[in-house]
Amino acid sequence: MKFVSYLNMDNQECLGLYIDNNIIDIKKSSEKLSLNIPSKMSDFLQNWHENLILVEQIKKEYLLGNLSAENASLLRMLAPVPNPTSCRDGYAFRQHVATARRNRGLEMIAEFDQYPVFYFTNHNSIIGEGYLSVEADHLKNLDFELEVAIVIGKKGKNIKAKDADQYIAGYTIMNDFSARVLQMEEMKLNLGPAKGKDFATSIGPYLVTIDELEEYKIITEKGNKYNLEMKAFHNGQQISSGNMKDMNWTFAQLIERASYGVEIYPGDVIGSGTVGTGCYLELNGTHALEAKEKGESFSPVWLKDGDTVDLDVTGLGKLSHKIVKTNSDYSILELINK
Repeated sequence: MKFVSYLNMDNQECLGLYIDNNIIDIKKSSEKLSLNIPSKMSDFLQNWHENLILVEQIKKEYLLGNLSAENASLLRMLAPVPNPTSCRDGYAFRQHVATARRNRGLEMIAEFDQYPVFYFTNHNSIIGEGYLSVEADHLKNLDFELEVAIVIGKKGKNIKAKDADQYIAGYTIMNDFSARVLQMEEMKLNLGPAKGKDFATSIGPYLVTIDELEEYKIITEKGNKYNLEMKAFHNGQQISSGNMKDMNWTFAQLIERASYGVEIYPGDVIGSGTVGTGCYLELNGTHALEAKEKGESFSPVWLKDGDTVDLDVTGLGKLSHKIVKTNSDYSILELINK
């Protein structure tokens, strides 16, 4: 099944079941069928497996023509999990890490193969598809990051990788927007990305349950992988291509690492990290090296005000944004330097 969160005509957050570009309102449908199902994703996730069984009844009645639905294009979509309890982002694709380091003249770091790492990003800045509003400094080398994310559906601690897949409620696309100038400046102080990342991370367009991806599943000793093609488009032109199956660290291993010594909770979001070729930081570096070898010049490409960026992943849909600069008339660097 595919779940969405959206705003109804009264501007209220609703939980919906997505079928063929139609959205079935969970609250209205559950009331009609006398089912006790939460009307928001945050509550739904607290008893994920039990609520899934109940929603199967809604799906069945809808397909029989006994329930109505609304056209998804007429509704304002939110992140499928609008207010996640936390958001971690991993570093699971070796190709991306190695290429990005090579482009900066650095050797591959040995620790990558020893354990999966992640950083915490701002879970209060999770957004869904649509407009991305940014400040002046965000547009200084504004970048996308093509990723997939999981949403946790069960509380746990010290979870072993062999058991971890059962803690996953579903999968979604993630775009970890990055202001590279801010990121590179602040990380000189040897702390993780903060202002370069905390303004927006997008997930969506829907949360896809595991059963929907069964035909793509690859079972490994380290946890499940999925043969899902990942593509990115900038102003309609394809710029990135990868595959989720190329994760060198599985989500099961990321869960094992994340849950070591701490609880993970229903609603926690964990990103895969950027797939190979999945951001301009990597692409620009590669193209610059190629141009240098040919004795040619190269001008780096970044996202600009008014640009569109679309991420497309097999089975997970398409996550689309248009970049819009706010009316703010100052930049953070100018303010600090005063």
